Amino acid sequence: MTISNDFLHRFQLEHAGVRGAIVRLDETWQRIRANGDYAGPLADLLGRTVAASALFTSPIKFEGRLSIHLRESGALRLLFADCTHDGQLRGIVRWDGEPPKTAITLEPTARLAITIENSITDSRYQGLVPVESGDLSRAFEGYFERSEQLPTRLVLAAADDRCGGLMLQQVATAGGAPLGDADGWNRAEHLLATLTPDELLRLPSEQVLLRLFHDEGVRLQPAQPLAFGCTCSYQRVSDMLRSLGRAENQAVLAEQGSIQVTCEFCNRQYVFDEADVAAVFADTPAEAEPSRRH
Repeated sequence: MTISNDFLHRFQLEHAGVRGAIVRLDETWQRIRANGDYAGPLADLLGRTVAASALFTSPIKFEGRLSIHLRESGALRLLFADCTHDGQLRGIVRWDGEPPKTAITLEPTARLAITIENSITDSRYQGLVPVESGDLSRAFEGYFERSEQLPTRLVLAAADDRCGGLMLQQVATAGGAPLGDADGWNRAEHLLATLTPDELLRLPSEQVLLRLFHDEGVRLQPAQPLAFGCTCSYQRVSDMLRSLGRAENQAVLAEQGSIQVTCEFCNRQYVFDEADVAAVFADTPAEAEPSRRH
């Protein structure tokens, strides 16, 4: 049996009253990096965000998708990653100008959104908070403090070949009191602070957790496999072209001979010629098309 190097492990620290998760991504991260040709500080930022998106699904019981979205942070135009309930991940980052040579500090003008889309109930929840720390992990912790009132601590790391993360969250009783002993959360925080990025990325999960929390009653759940996954499809692209209207599609055909759409997540290219575009609008009467005012 092949053991995947792309996984999420949920765990509990029973003495401290803390739940957590540890994520490691090898092939998934290498695929995402190659799709966007990411390197240096941009790759580091995206890798940590992708790992975080998987971590944030760990305490949620849902069928759907969780996404992280950060905009308006100076030259950082877009930072996005998402993970489905069954462990399919993707991510992109967009930067204005030359790629940065030094570590990226988030701007205070940025806004961080975490969105949960439930495909069973067709519902959507979004929490949106200002970024109060230039450090990515601290920004995520601030999100959970402000939006969820949930004490959270994170260690995130990325290298050329691998990215990963470890998250702790304090668990409370129904009455709001901490579940573990009075000093449990404080103890877990201090122990997590001793974890180095190299240990997180290179040591087996069991070894990481036992080194940090050997006195806390670690209960490790079976690993959930993770993998790269993109939701693009011919039908989705067709729907997008239909939303633009027949006239706009015909204008591109007249100028270029075909319409070419490349998925920014996986680089798959979709090409529509005149017959393909005609098929897109075959069942759409002209009066039902969107009006375009210029």
